[in-house]
Amino acid sequence: MKTRITFILLLLSTFTFAQNIISGKVTDQKGKPVAGANIYIDGTYDGATSSETGEFSFETTAEGNQFIVISFLLFETYKKEIDVTNFKDQTVKLRENMNALDAVVITAGTLESGEKARVSVLKPLDILTTAGSNGNIVATLQTLPGTQTVGEDGRLFVRGGEASETQTFVDGIRVAQPYGATTNNLPTRSRFSPMLFSGMAFSTGGYSAEYGEALSSVLLLNTNDEEDHEKTDIGLMTVGLSLGNTQKWKKSSLSVNMAYINLAPYQAVIPQNVDWNNPYQSLGGETVYRYKFTNGIFKLYASFDSEKFDLNQKNINFENPIRTDMNNNNFYLNSSYKGTIGTGWQLTSGISYGYSKNKLKYDITDVDSDENAAQLKLKLSKKVSNYFRLSFGSDYFITKYNQNFDDNVSINGANGYDSNIFASYAEGDIAFSKNLALKVGLRYSNNSLLNENNIAPRASLGFKASKSSQFSFAYGDFTQTPVVDYIKYSKYHQFESEKARHYIFNYTFTRPGQLLRTELYYKDYSNLVQYDTQDIQYNSVFNNNGSGYAKGFDLLWRDSNLYKNLEYWISYSYIDSERQYKNFPTMATPSFIANHSLSVVTKYFITDWKSQVGFTNSFSSGRPYNDPNQTQFMSGKTKSYNSLSFNWAYLLTTQKILYFSVSNILGTQNVFGYDYAKTPDASGVYQRQAVVPTADRFFFVGFFWTISQNKNENQLKNL
Repeated sequence: MKTRITFILLLLSTFTFAQNIISGKVTDQKGKPVAGANIYIDGTYDGATSSETGEFSFETTAEGNQFIVISFLLFETYKKEIDVTNFKDQTVKLRENMNALDAVVITAGTLESGEKARVSVLKPLDILTTAGSNGNIVATLQTLPGTQTVGEDGRLFVRGGEASETQTFVDGIRVAQPYGATTNNLPTRSRFSPMLFSGMAFSTGGYSAEYGEALSSVLLLNTNDEEDHEKTDIGLMTVGLSLGNTQKWKKSSLSVNMAYINLAPYQAVIPQNVDWNNPYQSLGGETVYRYKFTNGIFKLYASFDSEKFDLNQKNINFENPIRTDMNNNNFYLNSSYKGTIGTGWQLTSGISYGYSKNKLKYDITDVDSDENAAQLKLKLSKKVSNYFRLSFGSDYFITKYNQNFDDNVSINGANGYDSNIFASYAEGDIAFSKNLALKVGLRYSNNSLLNENNIAPRASLGFKASKSSQFSFAYGDFTQTPVVDYIKYSKYHQFESEKARHYIFNYTFTRPGQLLRTELYYKDYSNLVQYDTQDIQYNSVFNNNGSGYAKGFDLLWRDSNLYKNLEYWISYSYIDSERQYKNFPTMATPSFIANHSLSVVTKYFITDWKSQVGFTNSFSSGRPYNDPNQTQFMSGKTKSYNSLSFNWAYLLTTQKILYFSVSNILGTQNVFGYDYAKTPDASGVYQRQAVVPTADRFFFVGFFWTISQNKNENQLKNL
């Protein structure tokens, strides 16, 4: 018995001596106590929770070197090897978790839409429910600050840059021909339907080193990663027909959309400012196939368009109107893969091919052109730590362009070029804390056609001043090959890349239902193309000595809290910009720039009427034009532009919608500029004609029906 008691006492003594006290305090990086943190020895049940003062203490039977783990929701998990006999009264400082939802996000120069956007300026629903947009992505973007409404063109003009200075990308792959067919003073529109896109990032400057060949901005469109269910969409419109279908399988899905557009009914009702021989017609379609692998997703996007129109246009230099007959065929194919490989690396790869063929008959002159464009892309990125992410990759662009010119009298010629551009880049995202982040990048490119190399640094910084507000700054150098109108004459002349440097300062305030965004910017242009003739031609003398600047202020306010069921946004832009380029004899403001632009967009849902109504009012101050009857260059100014548009979507049933819209409902007589005669009349005066819209109003009526098992699905988001 005595022996047994001695043995038990010895065990108890051993157990008592094996207890070790672990104690300390948990704080953040500023020394403030962290209450409620979990502290424990890895692989055991020994642990405790920190008190309101951050202090903790517990006993453990573990011996020797062990790992202590301290975790709390808003901080990085702390794990360190310790000697359990000596870990007493220790202070542990936790670092903020950079993945927290309230961490800083750099917003300078970038406006985003979509459910994944941290600071969403537009929603996917906005692309087609904005009055006056008429289903055009670009028209919706023109209600945002930093853009110019150039009604006779229809493309994106951003912060003093021409439309050619903006590049469009689908799933990260460039689209060489993003707009439909057009001719002189006839507006075009985006080729893409918003139906297949889940989000968008529109950069008005200072964009990532991942993208190049754009002096002003990039538009990034992201197709849907997956569809929720199968459905069929049917559209009957005053301007045509549309049909869409989505099929879904276990790991894949396929979406197809087709549309036929014919403006004859519209032109028969609304008076036209041009004489149409044959109205605008188009047949087009697009499809997205998706397949989900275990570690990634493959997407194949394809679209085609066949467009034609025939009209007579007045020309101040000729007694009779000039007939313009245009036929265009376009095809675009884009395949991409995004997934994870190895130890945390993310791979993005893709290839695209675009083909566009124009057959233009201008009076008796035939101008035929075709362009083949392709891009190969490879990108790797990895989150090295919670504080650093590395990205790098390369692109290869191939472009072949040919143009044949025949006036059917005496001149017959051909021009064109072959261009190969190789580019590579590296970029790092550095998070110093939840409140301070830095992105730095470098892009290198080699252009075989121009026989040159360029290095372009980029940097942006974000600082979160409070839970609701933050500041951002962006800087970048950007280069771009001169437009096709110039470089198709490369066999006669040597060109250089045009260049721009961006400086952007941004302040953003967000809270549920509200967004305030302000931005100051300055752009410095250099190496712009100049020529010495009245019109661009093969024997023009070209140089890259042009320069210019653009500086301004952008403001956006969006709110859905003012009144129930009402959502609105107000955007204002001021710009001061001058250039000496093209055949400008001196520095002057280009004709597409208005110093002041204001847009007010409203959307209101009337529950009792089962309706959504919207108004959009777009205003811009007068644009400059050159009057050769005056001694000062570009001294003229058009009257201010104003357009009020209205739309109404009525839910007949949950899946059937009747939609009506009118652009410029007041019929304002807008003037975009003036074309002057090349020679004076007998009295020495240069006569002119106004550049006006093809029609003062555009109206649209459509019936849209969705057939699916989900009885709540409809096409409101696509209107």
